[in-house]
Amino acid sequence: MSVRVGYFPHNNSLFVLRHNGILERRLPDVTWVDLRALPQGAQPDPRAGLPTVHSDLLFADGGYDVIGTGFTPPITALGAGRDIVYIGVSGPRTENGRLVVRADSPIREVADLRGKRVGIAHGSWQTTLLLFALDRAGLTWADIEPVNTGGDAAQLFLDGGIDAWTGSYPDLDRVEARTEVRTLVQTEGLFSHPSLWFTRRDFAENNRTALTAIIESLQESDRWITENPREAARFFVDDAIARGNDASLDAWERALRNRPFGVNPVDADFLGEQQRAADLLAANGLLPRTIDVQGAVLPWVNDIVSATRV
Repeated sequence: MSVRVGYFPHNNSLFVLRHNGILERRLPDVTWVDLRALPQGAQPDPRAGLPTVHSDLLFADGGYDVIGTGFTPPITALGAGRDIVYIGVSGPRTENGRLVVRADSPIREVADLRGKRVGIAHGSWQTTLLLFALDRAGLTWADIEPVNTGGDAAQLFLDGGIDAWTGSYPDLDRVEARTEVRTLVQTEGLFSHPSLWFTRRDFAENNRTALTAIIESLQESDRWITENPREAARFFVDDAIARGNDASLDAWERALRNRPFGVNPVDADFLGEQQRAADLLAANGLLPRTIDVQGAVLPWVNDIVSATRV
């Protein structure tokens, strides 16, 4: 059976692993599935729901068996009743993004976002960061106008199409080169913003050897990224250019140098943050039901991750 591994640029580790051939040495019969080439599913109103495409494709014909994303998609999966399990989690990526406004904006603090248009890649870590920030300021999701920016976030921000933006690098590089911004909320101190990887429970239980090979390969590839950030950055730049987009090798290298790499076991701190996010998402009407994230932990998977760390 060919093991299907999903990838896209937003999970840097899997995107590089797709291009450097490390996994094929352990798992020759691997099929790489580009998430961007698959149906993206319904896009719910960002005021009332979350997209479920990442987890839906774990259970779909023509989808994949393993995926890596940001913080929010596994919570969305559990909320939709999907039987997923965590594989592992990265270190904090608090340097990767933050909530910003233009320097000349009258918005001075998060409380001023009431009634304002706030840009997010809805369903990603950006949704969770914004929700945490609103909750700390005593606001709810209903107090703002969330705007799902898609790939147009930087330009929307520059054009004034949104009042505030949960931006991330390297897109923030593009904006900061053209205009001055003011930070409303730093990610650090509010949200750990890790990458993470997850799969179906049945795949994990029935394919332990393949799952071990994927984890070992991610660890090796992430060490390679740390040692060769400019070479790794080239994969992202070449992909962007092939799709007709601009990309800066320097910006991508800087972004990769500033990110933590390596797969860590799921621990109590991570689970506590996931549970808090899940509870807030449900309380704000974005998740259809309350969940217990502990149910997505398989201890033996944590043991494999621990054994592969250097």
